[in-house]
Parts: sequence; C-alpha cells; structure tokens
Amino acid sequence: MAARRNPIAPLPPAGEVLRARYAGRLPERLEDLAGPAAGRVELPLHVAWSGLRTYDLGKPRLRMSLYRTVLAEGQRDDVVALLDRDLLIAQWPVLRSLVSRHVRQAWEEAFPRLADAARPASAA
Repeated sequence: MAARRNPIAPLPPAGEVLRARYAGRLPERLEDLAGPAAGRVELPLHVAWSGLRTYDLGKPRLRMSLYRTVLAEGQRDDVVALLDRDLLIAQWPVLRSLVSRHVRQAWEEAFPRLADAARPASAA
C-alpha cells in the first residue's frame, strides 16, 4: 500500500509569520508618521483592549508605553495616526528593547535609520 501524501503544505515558522504580520503594518516612510508629539492621546479599543487607554506624551514612561502598545497592537492606520517620527527615532534605542524581536526586526529592516539610531556612538 502506497503512503498518502499530505496535500497541505507545511506551515511557515511562527517567527516568519509574525515578522510578516508586523511588516504589513509599517508605513511606507518614517515621514508618514503623523501622530502627535505632545498632549494626551487616547488609544482606540482595538489597540488598547486591556488596561490603560489614555497617555500623556509629556511623561516619558507613559509615552514609551504608548509607543510599545501601538507597535505591538496597532494596524498601519493606527501607527501612522498615533506615532510621531521624531519621537519614534529618539526613543528607539530604548524602545527596541521593550518590543518583541519580530516587531524590532520588521522596523529595523524596513528603516535602517532606526537600527543606526540604536548603535552606540562609538560603533558608528
């Protein structure tokens, strides 16, 4: 009796799936990030479905938490509307250690400037 072949292709590794998911949420350019740089921001429920939803951008810990949440849970429209380019770049050296490896890889592969910002000055 001949062995039956499984017609379903093997699933890609979970890391690939996650990187692709986050890559699909990226803006085309960092300059497209048009979020506020100051004031209070309230996240929509589909982004902050649990816990804190309103953040004061004047408070560094809250600002970092907002960016971490949007990077992890936001869709492309959320990323563009809620994140500010200059704040993202300035926070990236610390922020990159607070997000998942897959989020970090997607953003740094798409925007080498972020990876450059994360390198110590002596390595540049």
